[in-house]
Amino acid sequence: MRIGTPLSSSATRVMLLGSGELGKEVVIALQRLGVEVIAVDRYANAPGMQVAHRSHVINMADAAALRALVEAERPHLIVPEIEAIATEELLRIEADGLAEVIPTARAANLTMNREGIRRLAAETLGLPTSPYRFADSLDELQAAIDEIGYPCLVKPVMSSSGKGQSTLRTGADVAAAWEYAASGSRVNQGRVIVEGFIDFDYEITLLTVRAQGKSGEVETHFCEPVGHIQVKGDYVESWQPQLMHAAALQKARDIARAVTDNLGGRGLYGVELFVKGEQVWFSEVSPRPHDTGLVTLMSQRFSEFELHARAILKLPVDTQMREPAASAVIYGDMDEAGIAFDGVAAALAVPRADVKLFGKPEAFMRRRMGVALAAGPDVGIARERAKHAANLVKPVKSQQDE
Repeated sequence: MRIGTPLSSSATRVMLLGSGELGKEVVIALQRLGVEVIAVDRYANAPGMQVAHRSHVINMADAAALRALVEAERPHLIVPEIEAIATEELLRIEADGLAEVIPTARAANLTMNREGIRRLAAETLGLPTSPYRFADSLDELQAAIDEIGYPCLVKPVMSSSGKGQSTLRTGADVAAAWEYAASGSRVNQGRVIVEGFIDFDYEITLLTVRAQGKSGEVETHFCEPVGHIQVKGDYVESWQPQLMHAAALQKARDIARAVTDNLGGRGLYGVELFVKGEQVWFSEVSPRPHDTGLVTLMSQRFSEFELHARAILKLPVDTQMREPAASAVIYGDMDEAGIAFDGVAAALAVPRADVKLFGKPEAFMRRRMGVALAAGPDVGIARERAKHAANLVKPVKSQQDE
């Protein structure tokens, strides 16, 4: 792919749908390669907008608004960064030749919906997954739980970062779980998935890159497995590498390859897997950089964001890991607009540590506002450093800094 000059007639234009912290890093990676970037989100001054050439605020789930923007901007590539997008319209946009969707419009459409991707993995590809059922009403939810049994997870079919997700151990909270799932859905469809628990030792994200090789054909590359801890479905800590039995690692790669080969296209996929000994189960897949992969900003020669940018532009990739590293989330800890941060200097004084503040215009108690990164001679030391650095960064109301 020939790369032009931004803001000129030769420009290579990429439109990012969703401009949060992950999108911001993708924008930076694309900017460094001379790409003209248009950032889009549902609210103004999103992190990615702050580093893009220009930006737009629209409801990306509005098919007419999405098409109108694409027709006005005429991007060569559309890169979805979140789930709340009119993906059926992306299918039409791609079919009409208006732009190429990364990795493909079909992949964006299938993975936006937990039902689509779960049925593909379990029923079409025959991959091992947790037991599951779908429900469209409170009565159907109870019937599904009766089949799956307790404990179980209830999730909206369309959500991310743990939004709307509940863990049920008894029947006392079924109605509350139904209401919570509706409130947390990216697009409220009144449909949930019930998943049975798997007795796993740990869970990983296998960052899987589909990039054009020297032959011109798309080849699959794997990063070292990323271990992580989630609380209520939202990642709070990650590290690389996660040590695994060789047989489990091979199974994880086989599962990731099967899913991503089916979804196709170019770019980076985040494949989530459960592991117990040599057993591996498919959980979910995102057709874009993954939040747990923020650790690669420290651990790899090229971060997951740089790998994504290179892959979508048909450039060579290198998934080599440099050294063990870890990440720990910095939360807003308050509901407030325009907050400030104390303790950044102290956090950066932690050996081999770094801090990334996302620049989100409004904080919430459990909203990710930044991440601490750290490297070390082994994962254990890296994790201790990252958590220590994260704890030193203190969100404060902006007037306290005056």
